[in-house]
Amino acid sequence: MTALSLSADDARRIALRSQGFLGAPDRRGGVRGVLRHLGAVQLDTISVLARSHELIPYARLGAVGRDTVERAYWSDRHAFEYWSHAACILPIEEWPHFAFRRRARRARGHRWHVLQDKERSTRAVLDRLKADGPLTSTELGGAKNGGEWFEWSETKIAVEWLLDTGEVVCSERRGWKRVYDLPERAVPDALLHDDLDDRECVRRLVALAGRSLGVGTRADIADYHRLKGEQVDAVISDSGLVPVEVEGWTKPAWADPAALATAPRGRHRTTLLSPFDSLVWDRPRTERIFGFTHRLEAYVPKPKRIHGYFAMPLLAGGRLQGRVDPAREGRTLVARQLSLTSPKAAGPMALALREAAEWVGCQDVRVERAGSPAEAAAVTAELAAL
Repeated sequence: MTALSLSADDARRIALRSQGFLGAPDRRGGVRGVLRHLGAVQLDTISVLARSHELIPYARLGAVGRDTVERAYWSDRHAFEYWSHAACILPIEEWPHFAFRRRARRARGHRWHVLQDKERSTRAVLDRLKADGPLTSTELGGAKNGGEWFEWSETKIAVEWLLDTGEVVCSERRGWKRVYDLPERAVPDALLHDDLDDRECVRRLVALAGRSLGVGTRADIADYHRLKGEQVDAVISDSGLVPVEVEGWTKPAWADPAALATAPRGRHRTTLLSPFDSLVWDRPRTERIFGFTHRLEAYVPKPKRIHGYFAMPLLAGGRLQGRVDPAREGRTLVARQLSLTSPKAAGPMALALREAAEWVGCQDVRVERAGSPAEAAAVTAELAAL
């Protein structure tokens, strides 16, 4: 079969549309539509403007209320949290397709934290959940033994082991704490099974990754749900994805046929992106598609940071045109550090900052530092003109 040839711009636009950034936003589908379309929304502890899982629908839909976002994710048994690209919110209909990962965790027999008495501790957790309903680890008896954050209690280790193996489900986050429940309460009956074999689970996730990416290499597709390359190889021919050649890409690629059916056209979104957004979470792919190098520097010592603690890429005109490290001081959104790829990006940066400020309830925006005095002056002038 001869592979279809795509230009680099074709691939970029396909990726943008497949990720929800090109064309009219799906207002009718809302936050739940975004989750289903992406297949996974990554969670992270860092909260600057908002937590990352709130930033994902905001970037695509605009100023969706934060309470609305949380309700959309967690009400009506619509989603669950499990290990995908990382800890992710996943559509509940994908529960059966992570059976392969639950089986693998079960076969391994342990986490990196060791249970002193696995049978007694896990039974105690299950009995409490059965008797008292959904509970956090604190409500179950405490998450820590005291000391450092990683010094988990026996109860915390037990409930996380049960989460890994599917004997409990994370049904929501409450005050950033996982809320654990029994599968029979958290998962609809029709989905509550591990009947699919490993190959069918992986085939589904490969197909889902291809749809969510639009077009990707073997490594791109594997990374989306953190599969192994050989797992992708084993099912790619049955996934429904079609081989393509992309200008400038040195590796073979595959595309979702639906993404190739119509030319990717429409209005581009101008927005700030979470570093954990699935458009940019794969750094090599981001460099290949956008020519933009991005690193999360939250865990880099402050003196060694280049772009700031939580630098958010600026998406405008279908390209990554800069980045900003935001913070809030009262009712002011502060651009602690920003940089632009060209002077023309000053306007889009100002627009994105103003929209983000309004979303989180800030009245003013102030540029604290920039890549150059000219950049700071240009963005400040654009902000004043809005």
